[in-house]
Amino acid sequence: MKIMNQGLEDEMEVWGYRPCLWKRILVGVGSVCSGGLLLLLLYWLPEWGVKGTCTHTSLRDAHTLLLRTTDEFKQWFRARVHVISAPGEKPFDSLDLPSTAQAANGGLCASSEEHHGKSRQPVQINYFSHHSTKYYWNDVMQNFESHKGLEDVKMSCGSIHSDHSPGLPKSLQDYRRLFFGENEIAVRVPSLFTLLMKEVLNPFYIFQLFSVILWSAEDYYYYATAIVFMSVISIATSLYTIKKQYVMLHDMVAAHSVVRVSVCRGSKDIEQALSTDLVPGDVVIIPANGMIMPCDAVLTHGTCIVNESMLTGESVPVTKTSLPASGEEAARSFDMEEHKRHVLFCGTHVIQTRFYAGELVQAVVVRTGFSTEKGQLVRSILHPKPTDFKLYRDAYLFLLCLVGVAGIGFIYTIILSIMNKVPAKTIITESLDIITITVPPALPAAMTAGIVYAQRRLKRVGIFCISPQRINMCGQLNLVCFDKTGTLTEDGLDLWGVQTAESGRFLPPEADPAKESLVDTVFVACMATCHSLTKIEGELSGDPLDLKMFSATGWILEEPTEEETALHNPIMPTVVRPPTHSVPEANQNNMELSELPSCEIGIVRQFPFSSTLQRMSVVVRKLGEKHMKAYLKGAPEVVAHLCKQHTVPQSFTETLETYTRQGFRVIALAHRQLESKLSWHKVQSLGRDLIETNMEFIGLIIMQNKIKEETAGVLLELRQANIRTVMVTGDNMLTAISVARDCGMVRAHEKVIIADAVPPKDFHPASITWHYTENPAQTDKEHRTVEINLEDAVLDKRVTQQEQNYHFAVTGRAFAVLTEHFPQLVQKLVLRATVFARMAPDQKTELVEVLQSIDYTVGMCGDGANDCGALKRAHSGISLSELEASVASPFTSTTSNISCVPNLIREGRAALVTSFCVFKFMALYSIIQYLSVTLLYSILSNLGDFQFLFIDVAIILIIAFTMSLNPAWKELVRQRPPSSLISGRLLCSVLTQIVTCLVFQVLAFLLVRQQSWYETWTPQSDACNVSRSSVSHSQNVTSPRDHKNIKNYENTTLFYVSSFQYLAIAIVFSKGKPFRQPSYKNWPFMLSCMSLYTFVLLIMLYPVPAIDSFLEIVILDIILGRLVFRCNQGVNLPTQPLSAGAPQEANDRWASSFLLWLFCRRNKPPRVSYHQLAIGLKDDADWPPRPATVTYARDLRSHTSAPL
Repeated sequence: MKIMNQGLEDEMEVWGYRPCLWKRILVGVGSVCSGGLLLLLLYWLPEWGVKGTCTHTSLRDAHTLLLRTTDEFKQWFRARVHVISAPGEKPFDSLDLPSTAQAANGGLCASSEEHHGKSRQPVQINYFSHHSTKYYWNDVMQNFESHKGLEDVKMSCGSIHSDHSPGLPKSLQDYRRLFFGENEIAVRVPSLFTLLMKEVLNPFYIFQLFSVILWSAEDYYYYATAIVFMSVISIATSLYTIKKQYVMLHDMVAAHSVVRVSVCRGSKDIEQALSTDLVPGDVVIIPANGMIMPCDAVLTHGTCIVNESMLTGESVPVTKTSLPASGEEAARSFDMEEHKRHVLFCGTHVIQTRFYAGELVQAVVVRTGFSTEKGQLVRSILHPKPTDFKLYRDAYLFLLCLVGVAGIGFIYTIILSIMNKVPAKTIITESLDIITITVPPALPAAMTAGIVYAQRRLKRVGIFCISPQRINMCGQLNLVCFDKTGTLTEDGLDLWGVQTAESGRFLPPEADPAKESLVDTVFVACMATCHSLTKIEGELSGDPLDLKMFSATGWILEEPTEEETALHNPIMPTVVRPPTHSVPEANQNNMELSELPSCEIGIVRQFPFSSTLQRMSVVVRKLGEKHMKAYLKGAPEVVAHLCKQHTVPQSFTETLETYTRQGFRVIALAHRQLESKLSWHKVQSLGRDLIETNMEFIGLIIMQNKIKEETAGVLLELRQANIRTVMVTGDNMLTAISVARDCGMVRAHEKVIIADAVPPKDFHPASITWHYTENPAQTDKEHRTVEINLEDAVLDKRVTQQEQNYHFAVTGRAFAVLTEHFPQLVQKLVLRATVFARMAPDQKTELVEVLQSIDYTVGMCGDGANDCGALKRAHSGISLSELEASVASPFTSTTSNISCVPNLIREGRAALVTSFCVFKFMALYSIIQYLSVTLLYSILSNLGDFQFLFIDVAIILIIAFTMSLNPAWKELVRQRPPSSLISGRLLCSVLTQIVTCLVFQVLAFLLVRQQSWYETWTPQSDACNVSRSSVSHSQNVTSPRDHKNIKNYENTTLFYVSSFQYLAIAIVFSKGKPFRQPSYKNWPFMLSCMSLYTFVLLIMLYPVPAIDSFLEIVILDIILGRLVFRCNQGVNLPTQPLSAGAPQEANDRWASSFLLWLFCRRNKPPRVSYHQLAIGLKDDADWPPRPATVTYARDLRSHTSAPL
């Protein structure tokens, strides 16, 4: 056994097998003897199929591979090994160069001297395909590996320029295509026949087929026809939905997947080719008018403006610059994630390009096909991970229990039939019939109905869902993470003011940077140039913050045309200039026109904003000046660190804290004059590290980020519903804390403790300093109880009697230190951490995983840009995007505020409760029918064909589908719906109903036999058709006589009793408040119940001969009718049958108290991890740490050292 993709998300174990003749013969014989059942079993269980027909062998010699994922799902897959013939063993090997030479394009030459000057002999290479990825055999690793693209070679940024600028010769391109295949994200739409076979071979439909054959053998043609009809509709609906999804995905992917591109073929040769021919290492030319990228490629020459909304959900144009060709950064190893600001991703739209005269905008292909960023997204849609939810696991366990019950009935029927000397054929059919009764065929369809209805209701409120099964998960959310900017606060920022710095001190703040006194300052010049704005069709476009900052200056931006660019050797810069009226009139009067100072500034080089570095910079040149300048903007702490210390005002920290405490977003600016010897071309090759150093601090821009109107109300609603809220942002710590206070995440009387962790340095261990932002005095122990979300009502009352009055706040840097050096404290911190600031995208994902590790059911709400990983990882991710559907998130809201979150949770809770109601109803239905049939088998009788038809279609299906229509309750309550079917409360509810139904069925069965008018049925008897005096004798003559023993007193009695029981349990299990609207507001369900009650009562009390004959029931004495009705009314029916589920609530309350007493659960510790942590911390006198103390990595047991 070997491990493939080790350490990656799709890590798998792999075993090798080769065909075994004798095993195949045995399987063939077994399949014939079992009527094909063995083949079906091997189809459903791939590991059995491989082990049953093959013998184990080495991976090198394997013909068939058995794969198993290493995640919690442990899925099995089967793959067939194929062979290709290629001139080399790896895609980046050279073909015919000497062995001592280094191949162009990063590949190594042949290792054997016999290939010197000769063509290689073809090599046979084993490979297999799995989930749209090919894996090739590697003799060195003795394992299979996948080839992602050019980055497999592990080359530096500089070598990509030097080795790949000429492009690939045609022969090398053809060779690499053998390994990478066509550059196409091929979504094959399966044929209807293929989809039909996959659907029909589902175990559920095979079981239905078995049931239909059995019923047909018993002449139950009508019911069998009804089941076939329902199955055909279900299969047709499913095929239509699946086919539609495939076609939509195919059309989305294929829209721009095949285009014509210009490809470099050595030196200056350029040829036109289809994008499907591209391979890693090809050099493509990006046209001036842009294109849809057909692959992932890294820019080597020029600049591009790109719309990446397909990947991020944000349609803000992004500037992509060329990969560094020299300097320190060029020596670094190329990495797609680290250098993504230079990468054009597949599927993104290149809007504009900037280029040099005589030089084209070029990009080297890095990845193709399904290896691209877009390909991986499509692959995750085509091959999603199974949904892991406790409800579904418990449902399978419950079905196994039903199968066990069916097995008991199966054995009982066989023994009883043998004792009564029943023919063998009858024994087989009746014993198998018990199995079809116990496992209800309509269960999956009924369970899905509630989710489908919830999905439609969500769509009506503007929430679109691409993963319907996750709706149920939303019902269990007990923690929601929110991004800040664009989610809790407005997307755009308003400029509050600026505060310039001069000679190491701050000047008074100014409200308008466009005022005359500031026009000619370096501060305004920095604001006007340090951005990534561009003009698209005459309109300024770019990051909203940059737009707001630039528009505040009042300056004008002009971009060169293609004609202007072609006239100059150096690149024509983007130019910014102040409006003409900005030059003071006094100066204009005293100067000649030629003497007027020019304020035009050209942007020579741009280093785009990096979320990792938290800054951006530009190199500019003012018209008429010899020197170039560098302008820098970014996070204040980062900018101050890059500046000369004497230029940073001494009051910098206090001033920054003053603004951030008030919730302002602060951006710092700096500048530097560059050496005069730097030429335009030399600047283009410099790394940003050489530019962004020894800067001079010039001031602060203060932006106001307003909280959205809906934010505070929604967060209050979630808090009242016992759902914890957490802020995860990339913004400044103090700004985030201020917003958290303003929106109600942190209340006025609560302290915030900043955990400032630093890594080990100079023999000092890693440490955490605890800063209290409010009221640092330590609170008394009795006031430091733990407030958490609790499922158990008893624990909830005990732990949250006094609310905790502190929250932790953690930065991204501190979070990284904590996870590496303080793993024991991470869970304690996240239990009470409410603000996470300066978090990188991957850290957001890591945080979600940590919260899930302590048993939180986590929701994530973000704007879809930096939150993609967290949105995918969370149990329920909702993206606030204008797009109707987002590939990154299961849910997408068209409303741009967080009011969608309570709506989603309410619908999730309603759908979850509906699933429980329907499952319990269907389980009880099968048990009630099982009890009826078992009792009738004791007298060699059974329910009739039309009785089954009436029960299963007229009662069960109508009730099951209408009881799912209850809308969600209008409020979120503190209580959460149960998450498990295998819980004491629910089991007690089901078992009490089973016992009640059993008692009354047995009681009715025995009572009817004790009546004076009762006569035992025999094949020659006509006793059951003796009429009452009011019915003429001629209407009750049986002709011919019923030889199946259907029309007898016991059958009719149990038919009536069971019919009332089905309707009774439907009402009892149709739960309303506090998660769904009351049942009386569900008029289809109410109308169905009323109609069915009325119908059954009428045919029992006032028989209609045609209906009696159709249902094969006999006319009972009026006394028995009253007895049956009174029994059911007194026991099973609530006094207000269509209210909000009062019997079920009483049952739950009684069951909960009884089970707590029975199993002594009142004093037992909670099961979920965060409950246990909370109880432990409540008794920890050293938690939270006291103000101004330090925790060292070596002092974890004592927690804190002496105060600072």
